[in-house]
Amino acid sequence: MSDMNDGNEVIQPPHFPFLAHTQPRPGQLEMIQDSIKALEQGGYHLAAAPTGIGKTAASLAAALQVASQQPQRKTIFFLTSRQTQHRIVVDTVRKINQQRVGMAPIRLVDMVGQAGMCVQEFAKESSVVFSLMCSQARKSRSCRPWITSAPGLKERILESPLHVDELVSLTRTHTVNGEVTQACPWKVAREAVNGADVFVGDYNHLFDEGVRDSSLKAMDLSLEDIIVVVDEAHNLPDRIRLTLEKRLTQTMIRNTFAELEEYVGTLQQSMNMPGGEMLAATHDLAYWAFEVIRTSRKSFADFFSRLRSSLTGDKEECEVQVETLLQVFHRACDEVDGIVGQKNLNSPPVQQRKHGIDPAVRIHQLRDILSTVDVDMDAGDDGNPMEPNAHRVAQILDCLIRFGSTTAMTMVYDTKGKDGRITTHLLDPGLVSKPVLTGSAGAVLMSGTLYPPTMYANILALPTAKTTAVAYASPFAAMRRPVLVASDVTTKYTERTPQNTDLMRQHIQSLIDTTPGNVAVFAPSYALLNSTVAEAHFSGVRMMVEDRNWTKQDLDQVVETLLEEKKAGRRILLAGVFNARLSEGVDYHSGALDAVACIGIPNSPPSVLSSALKTHAEERFGRNLAWRYTVSQPAINSILQAMGRPIRSIGDRALIVLLDRRVTERTYASCFPDDLRMNESSGPESTGHFARRFFSKIQPDSTLE
Repeated sequence: MSDMNDGNEVIQPPHFPFLAHTQPRPGQLEMIQDSIKALEQGGYHLAAAPTGIGKTAASLAAALQVASQQPQRKTIFFLTSRQTQHRIVVDTVRKINQQRVGMAPIRLVDMVGQAGMCVQEFAKESSVVFSLMCSQARKSRSCRPWITSAPGLKERILESPLHVDELVSLTRTHTVNGEVTQACPWKVAREAVNGADVFVGDYNHLFDEGVRDSSLKAMDLSLEDIIVVVDEAHNLPDRIRLTLEKRLTQTMIRNTFAELEEYVGTLQQSMNMPGGEMLAATHDLAYWAFEVIRTSRKSFADFFSRLRSSLTGDKEECEVQVETLLQVFHRACDEVDGIVGQKNLNSPPVQQRKHGIDPAVRIHQLRDILSTVDVDMDAGDDGNPMEPNAHRVAQILDCLIRFGSTTAMTMVYDTKGKDGRITTHLLDPGLVSKPVLTGSAGAVLMSGTLYPPTMYANILALPTAKTTAVAYASPFAAMRRPVLVASDVTTKYTERTPQNTDLMRQHIQSLIDTTPGNVAVFAPSYALLNSTVAEAHFSGVRMMVEDRNWTKQDLDQVVETLLEEKKAGRRILLAGVFNARLSEGVDYHSGALDAVACIGIPNSPPSVLSSALKTHAEERFGRNLAWRYTVSQPAINSILQAMGRPIRSIGDRALIVLLDRRVTERTYASCFPDDLRMNESSGPESTGHFARRFFSKIQPDSTLE
């Protein structure tokens, strides 16, 4: 990464007119400086910023300052993967406004997903069902909030920063001419963004192509009008990959055929009505798509059968070549085009008609037709309508069109379901992130575990000449969050003995015995969690084991239970897995956890996808970096995420115990932040002694908040 901070100039606190507090914290000053210098050049700054540095306030201080200096208005898009972060951003902007006495306040719009802001009863349905019902209600103009005008509401939203729930409440009480109106909160919020300085939303608003196009159009903004701030940016590559993870099954093809048959029939009926002749071209295209899907059904059955037969031994998955799948559609198109030309000798073949269906664009045409299929859906198992299968097949085709000609996409067949399924996987998230970020007015990407930041700059394909990447030292980690490594245990498969498991349990018990509050334990898998923790007995605590079926309400209750039990003088052993919700998606505030034990190293198991990721990374970054980028670093970053759970503010303190000696080996040790210092425990007694000494010396400190 280039170093755009060539000078030694230090910007003093008075030069930060948008800081949320009087004085910057340790490390915060440097982050603000670095972010400002990058943004002033339209560049990109990646900040690995530990908890306590105040990265939200730092990024906003920098982005607002640069935006205020631009000749053309810029809007800050603060994007995050978690709704809990929204409140922190809104509260920070409120503090900024408190510091700006006598000056224009910062205007903010906070939004979540459409369902999360909807005032209709069907907002309680599943996401797919809600999307369909909302779309139908808007199309038929039966959604009164959607068609209701509420003059003055946008202005009221911008008067002062509102949490999204406060914004929704405001729409319920807004009056026009003395009468209460109820406009759609989501719609009016989107329209208000054009008048805001800061927009708070999900990654999807920029990194999902369909959402981005509709959102920016409704907001009357373009990418060059936006300064981007990405919070928890270590999640961004996987979120981009997940957005483009689509599945294809034989059942989807069969159902798409039935939906097209109904759609063609509906168009035919409409053509017989006054003015219906305008639908002739649409009908012809839909009928062509119907014939293509009808013809492809047997080919797809044979294709899936060959894939299943190719699996030998205990193999349950295999790679599918993009061109092989596309050929199934192309052969069906060839057959239909020939048949149509013979059936109707008085007209040219379909591909030569004015509709423009020729071999070069017919897959594009098929995608477009399938995406517009409009049919009445049957109810699913829950009694609610489902998404048309035609739309899902269109999404598959869109992935193949966009990325199928590159080495950045792979497809995997597995045996799950009735006939198996094919899943698309984008290997290179940079194909999505690069045009978005380079098209913006600049960006700050930050996370406590954005480590190493240069790796994420490479993965997201940011231009080297305009990118800076800095890992900021924690101002308190060494003292208030020491790391202890148990050198006598490991989860290496060849060494998973009963004796090794018993030693791990002894380390955990020693930690429980010497920790004044609650302890969390995280493992690489549910199987290892159960065999090591859940099936054991630990004295002095009540055990709570993560359930895959827990709802958001269940997770919120976990933190409340931890705090209540701690206040009552009782303790809990919380058990979960890496990369699940307990280890990443929960904010253990107010000192809910006092210690964390991490079992093993969460390396991804071998798979077709992991092999494809490694191969693609070797092509882009070389063999050495490929291993780190796809294997060792993601595993250590999962541990870092778990390690950071108990430290939510600068005044917190916690002890971290790593139960696997392999973390000190060079392959893994080099993946930890440079300022992290590891202490060694030779056994359970050593762990207990270290914990007892730490908790006797270091107490929670509210003065450091």
